[in-house]
Amino acid sequence: MIIIGITGSSGSGKTTVSEILNRRSDFRVIDADKCAKEMAKPNSPYLNEIAEKIGNEVILEDGNLNRKLLADYIYHEDEKRAILNNITKKHIDNELKNKIKEIENEAGVKYIIIDAPLLFEMNFEFLCNYTIALIANETLKIDRICKRDKVEKEVAKARLAIQNKDDYYEARADFLLYNNEEDNLEESLDQIIEMINKKEIERG
Repeated sequence: MIIIGITGSSGSGKTTVSEILNRRSDFRVIDADKCAKEMAKPNSPYLNEIAEKIGNEVILEDGNLNRKLLADYIYHEDEKRAILNNITKKHIDNELKNKIKEIENEAGVKYIIIDAPLLFEMNFEFLCNYTIALIANETLKIDRICKRDKVEKEVAKARLAIQNKDDYYEARADFLLYNNEEDNLEESLDQIIEMINKKEIERG
């Protein structure tokens, strides 16, 4: 079983890559963001710790997470963003490991993809055999965020401003996958998978 981590800043195309790979029978994708959302159920240990360390105002009257308020904290308050990341890392680490174990028992699956925006920041790369970072130009990322989240350009720019730049990923990832308008994403992805397979053969 080969575990591949996919990361990159917002608007770089992680979801698109995961969708491409998820259509293939020998791939399974674990979406770290979805795992976090699933863990944030009312009265869950994860949600309770968020309320305890960030504030009860992040819990709605029905017991669910106030995602809009939490997003506001993430994008505008560095200290609360750091606290949330630490809480998430602690809880999601076991969740990812459990999902990997489940998939390892599935017949015909050769690759597990961990789609995680904070792959390196949370040290999830240590769960992976290889890592791929999506790279795209700033203007294109802004346009994608605006279209995806239905926000103004200034909002998209502000979100990108608190995220790591391309050189952060270039220094850490095993492979870079460029996703600009002129790039053939699926073809480039296939080339990287082929290189990974060759490395695995060489390693024996």
